[in-house]
Amino acid sequence: MRLRLCLTGIFLSFAVISLAQQLDSTVDRIAQFPNRLFAKIKNKTDRLDQQLTRQTEKYLERLARKERKLARKLYAKDSATAKNLFAGSQEKYFELEQKIKNVEAGGNKPLSGEYLPYIDSLKGSLSFLEKNQNLLQATGGLQNKIAGSLASFNGLQAKLQATEQVKEFIRERKQLLKETLSRYENSLGLDKYLNEYNRQVFYYSAQLREYKELLNDPGKLEQKALALLNKLPAFQEFMRNNSQLAGLFNLAGNYGSPEALQGLQTRDQVMQLIQGQVSSGGANGMAALQSNLESAHQQLDQFKDKLSRLGQGSGDIDMPNFKPNQQKTKPFLKRLELGTNMQTARTNYFFPTTTDLGLSLGYRLGNKATAGIGASYKIGWGSGINHIHVTSEGMALRSFLDMKLKGNFYLSGGYEENYQQPFNNFQVPARDMRAWQHSGLIGASKMVSFSGKLIKKTKVQLLFDFLSFYQSPRTAPLKFRVGYNF
Repeated sequence: MRLRLCLTGIFLSFAVISLAQQLDSTVDRIAQFPNRLFAKIKNKTDRLDQQLTRQTEKYLERLARKERKLARKLYAKDSATAKNLFAGSQEKYFELEQKIKNVEAGGNKPLSGEYLPYIDSLKGSLSFLEKNQNLLQATGGLQNKIAGSLASFNGLQAKLQATEQVKEFIRERKQLLKETLSRYENSLGLDKYLNEYNRQVFYYSAQLREYKELLNDPGKLEQKALALLNKLPAFQEFMRNNSQLAGLFNLAGNYGSPEALQGLQTRDQVMQLIQGQVSSGGANGMAALQSNLESAHQQLDQFKDKLSRLGQGSGDIDMPNFKPNQQKTKPFLKRLELGTNMQTARTNYFFPTTTDLGLSLGYRLGNKATAGIGASYKIGWGSGINHIHVTSEGMALRSFLDMKLKGNFYLSGGYEENYQQPFNNFQVPARDMRAWQHSGLIGASKMVSFSGKLIKKTKVQLLFDFLSFYQSPRTAPLKFRVGYNF
């Protein structure tokens, strides 16, 4: 008995020592947090703050301009209604613009509104590190960086809350305009201006959603920092008491402990309650319950599908009366599409066997169209397997446009300038401008999407060069290209 107690004590001692060593290791790693983490957080929040301000001002100015057009149109038909409907609206738009420009952070307030997990964790991490700077062995400079990051985050939080007020105002204006103007005939042309107003409201909501997703997307450095902090019991306790999730559900201080489960119904008690309800329904009680459950599942699926289509989670629950351009609210860099392609031509009287290696940069104009520019380098391989000789046989400058037809098929066109002569120095094609030939391309493309991290699409093209007959020496009119988009 004594031996067993002794062994148990030894094992417990080893467990405590191991746990203490793990905590010490975690604390040591947290103390070595890279300084650039806080600078990165501050730069990201400051950039999004500026973009929110700029985009909100732009949309408020557009909405105010649409209302002025509506007011002029309605005034000609019903001046009294126009005065009542648009009285003070321009001043309100201007007031909201000034409010967005001069939002005050208002201190370290709890997050509110839509729950975004990463934002909640990031805010909690900054607050925790500010109160426990001894974990970082923080110097005066690092303390300032932590405080600056938290201040920037609080400022962005206040800006997001201000944009929610803007959204609420324009949602009310949209509803009021719709109810008032629906009483008039379409002959006034009010529907056109009202639809333009509604379109701007929809895109503003989608733009805000895009910014929230950018903020809620952690980088590798932030993920590493959060993973380290989550190993600290002190941080876990801090998040249980101070996170937005704790505020939403009013979690108790002993959440997750056995004491917190006291008084709750057990699984057996719930099953007994269900069986009692089923038995009261008689022989068909179970069948009725299953039917109700299936009906509830179907209604829930329909509701979830409707929510996914209405406003894309932006808070705008009205179905737009147009097909939204999903690219409109994306940042410029996210609308760019890098691609490469390859085209091989067999040897003929004028040219050896060649391969064109192309590089392109496209800009997504909308859901169904992409335009871009590119260049290619023509490599010669010699005249056969026994005569392999790598040479520079030409180059090209390209432009292109792809427009979606149906499914994965696109109508493709482009204009190219081709230098079809061998050269040993890239300065030669630049000096010999008269040797460049024109190509006008039109044809079809098929794109197959991938879910990989690197390659996003495979692109197969069959193009007809309708200017090839004017070239000397004449090139092949049909071009088959295979490419990849990243």
